[in-house]
Amino acid sequence: MQHLHIRGAVRGWVIACTLTLGGPILAADHNDYQRLNLAALETGQRLDGFIVHFRENSRAAASEQAVASYLDSTTRALGARARHVRRLAAGGDLIEFDTAYDSRSAVTVMEALANHPDVAYVEPNAWMRISMTPNDTRYGEQWHYFEAAGGLNLPPAWDLANGSGIVVAVLDTGSTSHPDLNANTVAGYDFISSAATARDGNGRDANPQDEGDWYAANECQAGWPASNSSWHGTHVAGTIAAVTNNSSGVAGVAYGAKIQHVRVLGKCGGTLADIADGIVWASGGTVSGVPANATPAKVINMSLGGSGTCGTTYQNAINSAVSRGTVVIVAAGNENMNASNSRPANCNNVVAVAAVGRNGGRASYSNYGAVVDVAAPGGGGTGVLSTLNTGTTVPASASYAFYQGTSMATPHVSGVAALILSVASKTPAEVESILRSTTRAFPATCSQCGTGIVDALAAVQAVTGGGGPAPGAGGVGQGGAGGRRAGGGGGGAA
Repeated sequence: MQHLHIRGAVRGWVIACTLTLGGPILAADHNDYQRLNLAALETGQRLDGFIVHFRENSRAAASEQAVASYLDSTTRALGARARHVRRLAAGGDLIEFDTAYDSRSAVTVMEALANHPDVAYVEPNAWMRISMTPNDTRYGEQWHYFEAAGGLNLPPAWDLANGSGIVVAVLDTGSTSHPDLNANTVAGYDFISSAATARDGNGRDANPQDEGDWYAANECQAGWPASNSSWHGTHVAGTIAAVTNNSSGVAGVAYGAKIQHVRVLGKCGGTLADIADGIVWASGGTVSGVPANATPAKVINMSLGGSGTCGTTYQNAINSAVSRGTVVIVAAGNENMNASNSRPANCNNVVAVAAVGRNGGRASYSNYGAVVDVAAPGGGGTGVLSTLNTGTTVPASASYAFYQGTSMATPHVSGVAALILSVASKTPAEVESILRSTTRAFPATCSQCGTGIVDALAAVQAVTGGGGPAPGAGGVGQGGAGGRRAGGGGGGAA
């Protein structure tokens, strides 16, 4: 199994140098450790960034000069050099050092950063990665929409809603040109700060094009084999809102909705700081140095993740999005473990999604646990068919392929959320309640996978009363193109 499916791995940036700590380090006491997100550190990772949250009304919280003084004294004690990068939209200040730290040395650095009366919380600027396991199996149908056991019960829901008027933000690897996506895409943004990670020659910009996330063996972390580009954001977007009823390609769950690509993942993944800013911007919040979002999203899809506790930065960003009325839907992860240590699935105010296979039982890779809200088709042997690109490194031509993972289950739920919101104004908490309360029972074993498998028809009927089509809905239905239309394989367009 290729490593691309690993969601819980918080990846550091591999830099060919080692940390040499100089000068005395003051030991942290028990209370200090409660202010450190040490669970976000992973053996083998290397990190050069940390997020420091200062106490409200402290000097450092109010003054950049005080931050500079704090940083000077802290780095002097460490015998290291660092810079203040920016204050995050979700709160906290990003600090980057001129060298990368292994997980053991990072503990010492975090202790030193926390050893100041103005500091409330410190966490690593951890790397998040996509949640997908490639699968080359080719099928001509999207079983995940209509099959009774593991499907979404989607085609009859299309008689009531199609997602019209709703923007769904896909926080992922970005976009590629695709005839089954272009007409359903609105302007997004590239939030990757590192030009090397972004591969576009600069930092943040208004072009969220996926430049490819391929890497060489050991380039991201020792022991990682080489990998081709995944085009993960393109695949996720197709499930949510591929152009439908156009006599070619695949159908999207909410084909009347619009996709907004928010690029946060590049080579080796993406950082917590960039992802947090992306969450705030996608939901209509203000991010310093970034133009306002002209089309704020009502749904955010995050098929990505890392290990550790949720942390203040993630939670603040999610809370801000929810406060603006945006539903945040996230993958539970692919480590076949309890999602309690998988973030952002373990954050509050999110809808966490497990994956079922074609038989309706838990996919062998899917995470589970009390934090999981619902399950959706992600594939188990037979993957989920969606849009892709043929390029092995840089973008080439449009194609289709089967992928499997909780990354593939999550956009099914995001699409259903868009269907709900297109026919009724609901708060994020109400959407979550509808999704959870209208699931159907698992036909096979899926312990701790939430309340059941998301049922698109039941969810939409919960807000329409099961009546006739909403304005602008319909046109596909159970007898139309729907999930039964033939799709292509990974090698080319259908």
